[in-house]
Parts: sequence; C-alpha cells; structure tokens
Amino acid sequence: MSQRNGAAGEGSGQQGIRPRYRRGFGCATWVNMGMLTFLAAAFVFPLPLWWVGDGVLFGEIQFRLSLFGIVLLLPGMLIGAAVGSRTYRAPVRRASRVGAGIGALASWTSFILIVAWLSGGIVYLYAPFAFVAGALVLYALYARGQSFSRRRMLVLVAMGLSVVSGIVALALDASVLGPVGALFSVAAGAVGGWVAGFGYARTGGDGMIPPGSTIRPGGSRQPRRKPR
Repeated sequence: MSQRNGAAGEGSGQQGIRPRYRRGFGCATWVNMGMLTFLAAAFVFPLPLWWVGDGVLFGEIQFRLSLFGIVLLLPGMLIGAAVGSRTYRAPVRRASRVGAGIGALASWTSFILIVAWLSGGIVYLYAPFAFVAGALVLYALYARGQSFSRRRMLVLVAMGLSVVSGIVALALDASVLGPVGALFSVAAGAVGGWVAGFGYARTGGDGMIPPGSTIRPGGSRQPRRKPR
C-alpha cells in the first residue's frame, strides 16, 4: 500500500503546470511589478516640480503618467503572459537592458499619445507612427525564429520612428508640459522596464532554458564556499 501511495505521489508531482504556462503567469506577474515600479518612479522623479508654479506642473504630469500607467496595466500583463508563454528565458543582463529600452519606448509613446489626444488634431498626426512602432516591437518580441541582432534592429527602428514623430508632435503642441513630462515618463518607464526584464529572464524554471544557452539550471549563483 505504501509503495502505491508513493508511486501515486510521484505521478501527481510530475503532473503540474507546464513550463510555458508557468512562465507566462510569471511574466505577467513581473510586468505587474514593473508597472508598479513605474508608478512609484513616476511619482518620485517629478517631485522637485512641486515647488515650481505652485505645483500645477507637477499635478499635470502626475495625472498623465498615472493615467496611462493604470490604463496599460491589464493590457501589459496580457501581453507579458502571451510573450512569456511563447519565449524562452534569457540572460539577466540582456533581458534587463531590453526591458529598460522597451519600457522607455512604451512610456514615451503612451505619453505623447496622451498629449496629442488632449491637444486635439495632433493625435491624427502621431497615432499612425505610434501604431507602426508598437507593431514592430511586438513582432520583435514574438519572432523567436529571428536572430537577436535582427530583432534588436526592429526595436531600434521602432524607437527612431516613435522618437522623431514624437518630437514633431511636441513641437506642434508648443507647451512646456509635453517635453518635461516626456523626459520623466521615459526615465520612469526605463526603471519599470528594467524590473520587468529582470523577471522575464528568470521566470519559467529550468524547463524554459533554450538549447545551447549559457544559463545554468537551478540559477546562476555560484555555490558558497565553506568558511575555513
């Protein structure tokens, strides 16, 4: 009887959540943590503006940063889950840098979209470029069959397209709120993206390590030496 129970226990232990689904759930969780980090950084970074103009500029920037941070929380988690379930783990340094870059790009694009939307007709000028840039980034994230250099090139093209068109949109807006808020948005997005990228590199367990990777199963920490 004990042998049967042991065999049953081993069989039930082997039947768990598949690594890709576990990784998808983990990536969604880390995107959530990255977004919370973004909201915290978006509050801390513009704090010096509290003493400029009776805090009006600080309040306006806070409203816009918090708005798109909250609006993008659920879609970001869904995209993180979808990307995580279709991709393998990556080296921590590379994933953190990529996460910081994509976070900065997403924050820049979202903030400029909000500024353009509140300004009226400018949104029709910037929205197509933002849509194309977002499509390129999503394709680069999903394209597992492409090399890393090609995927990085797609992200760089998306960044150039979004930055140049965003600068034009800010110039047409002719307000100090746009450029200042965009800089704080990029900084906060880079911090939040770094956190999400750090989790992207680690979640999923050993079952999601790609073939030929330098990632060591069970973690990358060196074993501690015993004190003499």
